[in-house]
Amino acid sequence: MKRFVIDPAALLHLADNRYQPNPDHRLVAPNSIRSAALDLLLKGVLGGEITEAAAMDLHERITAVKVRLLGDRVSRRTAWKIAREHQWDSIGHAEYLAVTMLQADALVALDPDLAARSEGIVPLASISELLAP
Repeated sequence: MKRFVIDPAALLHLADNRYQPNPDHRLVAPNSIRSAALDLLLKGVLGGEITEAAAMDLHERITAVKVRLLGDRVSRRTAWKIAREHQWDSIGHAEYLAVTMLQADALVALDPDLAARSEGIVPLASISELLAP
């Protein structure tokens, strides 16, 4: 069994394509992932990239994806440490890296900024690795 942290874009990708991770794998993420995914949907609606009805359908599907949500003291402290060490002005990306460091084998980051920030900190994986045995 492998454990993967997924970012909001990966969560939306899974839901949009109706992909089911391999049952031998487990998904984990910071507590904020569903709200962050909803923010992406809102931006898509406001930008005319997706209809509101389609966004709400995707919202329902993302809530059905089984993800263990984490936001304990150790995760938050580790995120703080990562953000300070790299002089980032936000904890957001650091939360995904912290949860990966503490609870997972790799991070699936479809957000290019998060993927770039993870280099040298945590291993990256692809969506196809979530689906494979």
